Amino acid sequence: MIEGSAVKTRFNGKLRYCMVGGGPGAFIGDVHRRSIALDGMAEITAGCFSRSFENTLETGRALGIDRNRLYKTFEEMAEEEGKAGTIDFAVIVTPNVSHYPAAKAFLRRGIHVVCDKPLCFEESEARELAELAERNKLLFCVTYTYTGFPAVKHAREMIRHGEIGELIYVAAEYPQDWLISPQEREGNKQAQWRTDPQWTGESNCVGDIGSHIENMVSYVTGLRIRAVLARLDRLGPGRVLDDNATILVEYGGGAKGVYWSSQIAAGYDNGLQFRIFGRRGSLEWRVEDPNYLTVSQVGKPRAVLSRGRDSFYPRAQSLSRIPSGHPEGYFEALANIYTTYIRALVKHKAGEPLTEDDLDFPTVKDGLEGVRFIHACVESSRRGAVWVNY
Repeated sequence: MIEGSAVKTRFNGKLRYCMVGGGPGAFIGDVHRRSIALDGMAEITAGCFSRSFENTLETGRALGIDRNRLYKTFEEMAEEEGKAGTIDFAVIVTPNVSHYPAAKAFLRRGIHVVCDKPLCFEESEARELAELAERNKLLFCVTYTYTGFPAVKHAREMIRHGEIGELIYVAAEYPQDWLISPQEREGNKQAQWRTDPQWTGESNCVGDIGSHIENMVSYVTGLRIRAVLARLDRLGPGRVLDDNATILVEYGGGAKGVYWSSQIAAGYDNGLQFRIFGRRGSLEWRVEDPNYLTVSQVGKPRAVLSRGRDSFYPRAQSLSRIPSGHPEGYFEALANIYTTYIRALVKHKAGEPLTEDDLDFPTVKDGLEGVRFIHACVESSRRGAVWVNY
């Protein structure tokens, strides 16, 4: 568990949450549950894990949840749990199509929300969720997991402190190869819904992994996109949504960038990385080697900073869990986001003011920016790969 000041909550020292989605065979729901459990600050007490109530009952039994706290629909769960005041926040880990209605159901009943990305289909929906959260004074986290790595947070602090100078160029990519074969026609349920616009929205590749690039670069650099020029490719036979995308980016202030996301890049597992160039240096980080940050500064030898060995900025250091040479990965990064969110929620419920560090998790406004990015890229590509202003 991350060290920190003890906090008192109402449920045996833990907050209580419910989950929408994450039933049998679901990858991401189990990841969320394990990441939340890592620091022992919250416990799952209710769920609607599947459209099949039998599957919900099966998952609930495996998790030891009271049968009376298992629901056929998320609407029923939001209504009953909201009325009883028996949960502190809801976690939404369904396919994209359910994000908006599920989040709205809980927000309307005064329940704090954590939702997987992308936030929803439409920009108007995202703005509505942001307004609901603000109006009801609710904390809303969107789980862009990769910003939870300590080395990423150290890179952010280096840029904020001017250590590589004025930013001039960003090159970021996220290649995978899992859709190089027609997995959606071979019984892979993840591939089936992600390549179906009714379930995933107007973009597959940019919506699924390109949105991670947008969020990561925005978080680390503070740069805001002014315009994009995107070409979204459908390289898998018979696909109606993109599985590869090349995106040119112009930022406010004059910096430039290029993003590449792909699900048909042979030989790549999960290759998210960024290279950020300033006038006095550059930073490079890869999610498949996440404990190290490469730093190049003009006039100095190139350095590889090691999480756990080298001194990071305080915020990044506080999220480093074990000594150097003991790899920390995906579970720990998501746990860092959840622990930050849960601590903020405890303070918020106690009426205490929240600091910048307290709010160092992806918010509903970050989710809105992700939706705007997806729409701009799709529009640009549909119009023949032209510049589209934000």
